[in-house]
Amino acid sequence: MTTSATGDRSRAGFTLLEILLAIGMIAMISAVMIGLSSNLLAGRAAAPEDVFWKAAEAARRASLKSGRESELSFDDRQKAFVLDDGTARKTFPVPGADLSLGVDFLGPKGGASSSVLVGGTLLETGALPRVSFYADGTCSPFRVQFRSKGSAHVVSIDPWTCAQALGPQEGSP
Repeated sequence: MTTSATGDRSRAGFTLLEILLAIGMIAMISAVMIGLSSNLLAGRAAAPEDVFWKAAEAARRASLKSGRESELSFDDRQKAFVLDDGTARKTFPVPGADLSLGVDFLGPKGGASSSVLVGGTLLETGALPRVSFYADGTCSPFRVQFRSKGSAHVVSIDPWTCAQALGPQEGSP
């Protein structure tokens, strides 16, 4: 009973076709998983901060296009950001916002605001009723404070770009 050396060698490894099929199956499974995960992420409710950035971008764009000042405020009863460009008002509601949600526009750090300790959370008082976006693409210097269920965090806004200011943020380690 003799076996040939070529018969044993042909079953020793995978063929190129088997490797290509395995890679194709892995790619198909990966594509399905990526598609499912993006659908799950797209279905989540927008956070108040996400809605704020959308409203701020719209306010800046409206000012640049019209050549006029636009104002952005937060309606506490409707739980929505309100953009007033001088001709029309547009609202940006925060979906799924609970009653404890509060958004305050604050003056620049070191301004004339004061702080109060509420339930172990330091909140700033002296909020601005609205912030302005100008025709040259800049905005008034401000910070935005998001409050919900006893916690609060503040985001500083760069007045030249109307984007989040770089550097350490308040309330972060």
